[in-house]
Amino acid sequence: MLSSFSALPLCKNCCFISHLSKCYPPPVAFSLPTAFRRQLHLRKPSTAPLFATNFDISEEIELHAEIHGQEAPSDGDQDEEEELENFDAEELDIEAKRAVKEFSDSLSRELNIEGEVSKQKGTRGKQKKSTNPISNIPDHLLPKVAIVGRPNVGKSALFNRLVGGNRAIVVDEPGVTRDRLYGRSYWGDHELMVVDTGGVLTISKYHEERAISTTIGMEGIPLVSREAAVARMPSMVERQATVAVEESSVIIFVVDGQAGLTAADVELGDWLRKNYSHKYIVLAVNKCESPRKGTLQASDFWGLGFSPLPISAISGSGTGDLLDSVCSQLKKIEHIEDPDTEEYVPSIAIVGRPNVGKSSILNALVGENRTIVSPISGTTRDAIDTEFTGPDGQKWHLIDTAGIRKKASVASSGSTTEALSVNRAFRAIRRSDVVALVIEAMACITEQVTLNIMVLTFKDFKIAEQIEREGKGCLIVVNKWDTIPNKNQQTAMFYEEDVRGKLRILSWAPVVYSTAIEGQSVDKITVAAGLVAKERSRRLSTATLNQVVSEAVAFKPPPRTRGGKRGRIYYCTQAAIRPPTFVFFVNDAKLFPETYQRYMEKQLRSSAGFPGTPIRLLWRSRRKSEKNG
Repeated sequence: MLSSFSALPLCKNCCFISHLSKCYPPPVAFSLPTAFRRQLHLRKPSTAPLFATNFDISEEIELHAEIHGQEAPSDGDQDEEEELENFDAEELDIEAKRAVKEFSDSLSRELNIEGEVSKQKGTRGKQKKSTNPISNIPDHLLPKVAIVGRPNVGKSALFNRLVGGNRAIVVDEPGVTRDRLYGRSYWGDHELMVVDTGGVLTISKYHEERAISTTIGMEGIPLVSREAAVARMPSMVERQATVAVEESSVIIFVVDGQAGLTAADVELGDWLRKNYSHKYIVLAVNKCESPRKGTLQASDFWGLGFSPLPISAISGSGTGDLLDSVCSQLKKIEHIEDPDTEEYVPSIAIVGRPNVGKSSILNALVGENRTIVSPISGTTRDAIDTEFTGPDGQKWHLIDTAGIRKKASVASSGSTTEALSVNRAFRAIRRSDVVALVIEAMACITEQVTLNIMVLTFKDFKIAEQIEREGKGCLIVVNKWDTIPNKNQQTAMFYEEDVRGKLRILSWAPVVYSTAIEGQSVDKITVAAGLVAKERSRRLSTATLNQVVSEAVAFKPPPRTRGGKRGRIYYCTQAAIRPPTFVFFVNDAKLFPETYQRYMEKQLRSSAGFPGTPIRLLWRSRRKSEKNG
């Protein structure tokens, strides 16, 4: 019997038997230090019986508390210990999921960012929402319909009308849309992919030249380079529109009914008839708000060689007839009924400050000029969605976003377009799984940091803070790595320390170095994103989790308050993934300060991993009165 007690762990301070972070006195025959034996009035082990008949455990517990400088446990604590054995694990798991739901709802209200799917207000004219369930047809199999026209005729407004919601930025100024923007539309039994394009001008002076010349971020660009970038912008927008027209089965040619027929409309119509006469072209006369005047306004455009159709993208009138005409030339794609073909496709949002190379990374990953790349800050405006399959066969949903600047800078510029672009960038973070935070390599210098770099790094920290609050996986991409001179083996280590020092809130995020303009190391981005996505979806078993927590508590118990109360952890479970969320049931959540919560998070990371993803710890009080209630 005595040998079995000798195998038990002992408290280092008082030699009492230690079990589950608590100490219990051994039998009187067990060897104790002489000073403690005198206080207990115990006889020597050689003459003492194996078990004393007058053994009083309360005295030993009081002595143990005195040795540790603690108070003896009260009757209430003993009641909590007895109730701990009566807790129902299934009941706690249900309560944990409810706690996660409450936390998610409160966080959504706090962030105050609307979701990706906007509420339908029934303003699609004759269009009705399809009663069929959303199909799992891949985007590349859907028939495409391109919307083209000169600037400021309402193409983006029509795009939003057809796909529902506010996907494209609509501002009363020309040249807002630059890249191709894709969105699904449903009309009856038909499902199609609508493509929004930038305004095309080939003979008139580009209207956006003045706007580009005053764009924020142009100050550091030489005048010659600035003029060259401005001169190339119309051709790059036209190239994007040409790609959309070539890959589409139907073309919607949009003109402005209020402005009447212009020379740009005539030239664009001639270009469509000459090169794309084999495609079905619908002439949509937009901004015909009055049904009686619409027919008169549309009659001015018979000279283009197409049958004009008066519509209003704002009110939705005429859009039903437009979709009827479009769908009559499209082949119906049957729904894929095999559920095995459905798979979860993670999304990667590429975010960062302006002009750090986000669009270059997207183009390097997909292997084509999907977005316009220019030295002009703020070239990308809409959130550009693209499907991509990596070398390992993993499918990704890439989201290129506009550069994010400080709110004060955006407000001082007075640009409504930039404000909407930044809003869409933050919405892209919300609907993504992994965020690639792109920073410029030259902005990571610490020894010779300038005031300008300090401001830029502060904005990077704000973006990182938003990523952490949203609970998204993250990887830090140090782009333009080729601009660092005299690199050696220790350069990457130095930069990683510098990045983690500035972005301490993302200390768990992996760091990737790339040169997107040359296509160097961009494949490492998807490899790191794949690992982050797996960690974000990983789930720990309850037994493993509670073992990690018990070891962490044994190494460092919760601190005591001035009144002598100490926090106790009864049960822990992982209630959610994406991100991993753990719920701790304790006697009183107020007894666990923020420092101890950070300690518990570090212990979970060191023992269970979870690199690249934030983890959330929710603390729920489990009092005796609550359980009885």
